[in-house]
Amino acid sequence: MSSLSLFLTVFISGVVLVIVGLGIAILLAPQSFNLQKGEPYECGIPTHGTSWMQFKAGYYLYAILYLMFDVETIFLFPWSVVVRDLGYTGLYSILFFIVILGLGLAYAWKKGVLKWS
Repeated sequence: MSSLSLFLTVFISGVVLVIVGLGIAILLAPQSFNLQKGEPYECGIPTHGTSWMQFKAGYYLYAILYLMFDVETIFLFPWSVVVRDLGYTGLYSILFFIVILGLGLAYAWKKGVLKWS
């Protein structure tokens, strides 16, 4: 079996399985026709005024720091799987990576970004 035919078989199988799964879900799911289902829902309380409001920049910085350390964790996992094969070079490179991130955290802490006020 060639690579192209294998790819097409897997692709077509995936498409068919998704369509069959959606079809079964549509047929077996309970149906309820209610006008309230089409309305926007936000904690059960109707919104007053405009939904567009400004947030403080500190919230964005806090979120960016969270994402930065979340990505660090994602990079640490594959490294921890192959740490024995990498030797001291891998250890030094990951320590350098953690030191750079630690310096970023110290800088953000010193600037007061982590204060939730």
